[in-house]
Amino acid sequence: MKNVKALGLLLLAAMIGLGAAVYAAGWISKQGGIASNKVVVASTDIELGSKINPQMLSTIDWPSGSVPTGAFKEIKELQDRVVKVGVQRGEAILEGKLAPLGTQGGLSAVIAEGKRAMTVRVNDVVGVAGFALPGNYVDVVVNAQQDKGKGEEGKQISKTVLEHVLVLAVAQEAGRDDTKPKVVSAVTLELTLEDSEKLDLARSVGTLSLVLRNQIDKNTVTTTGITKNQLFGENVEKEAIPIKVAVAKPRMPHSKPALKPASSCVEVIQNGSRELNCF
Repeated sequence: MKNVKALGLLLLAAMIGLGAAVYAAGWISKQGGIASNKVVVASTDIELGSKINPQMLSTIDWPSGSVPTGAFKEIKELQDRVVKVGVQRGEAILEGKLAPLGTQGGLSAVIAEGKRAMTVRVNDVVGVAGFALPGNYVDVVVNAQQDKGKGEEGKQISKTVLEHVLVLAVAQEAGRDDTKPKVVSAVTLELTLEDSEKLDLARSVGTLSLVLRNQIDKNTVTTTGITKNQLFGENVEKEAIPIKVAVAKPRMPHSKPALKPASSCVEVIQNGSRELNCF
């Protein structure tokens, strides 16, 4: 009796195993039947501004229903193209991540249309202790001496002259994946042509400082700057208005006393002579 029960359990287990195997085989065959396309992906990390060569790329099967817009099917289509953003290993190469055809590569490929790149000298203080990295945004503050007025001394003032400026590169590095601070001697900023002129004038008339700001904060704040007197809370004394003091003229000897002003006067002409009578 015990042998019959054991044999029955073995047969039941075998049937369950066989059913699971059949189900798994069917599921695998269905998965294998999903349509797929070849998509070009990066086989290594590609830094922005780099020119693509075939050794940097590979192709993988990608489900047809989820192929990204702008993806490439063949590696040869990407020969000598330049990436304008960093691409990670295994990431699909998309048209939106590439500079226009004919771009030669380098930092110029990263500059947005209508913008310019300008480099300014910095130190560990001006450069925000090395935390102003490529991809960050900064404000530019200038400390300078105001023009002197007539009889006045030029006042020292600090003022924000540029806001929300993109850092393109620090020294000779434009990579944006490293979050470690880098103390460098120069920072390259992306500016409009008008802002480039402002920055060039600002660095010639005073000293510059970079102010690191939140990457998603795009609000601009207009300020009038601050002078040393305002910084220390000193009241600016108003200039005293000069008061004119009338000085009495010395009276000549034997001179007649001055007549007091009268309310009315009458001129009398008699025998060819004139006489003024005041009342």
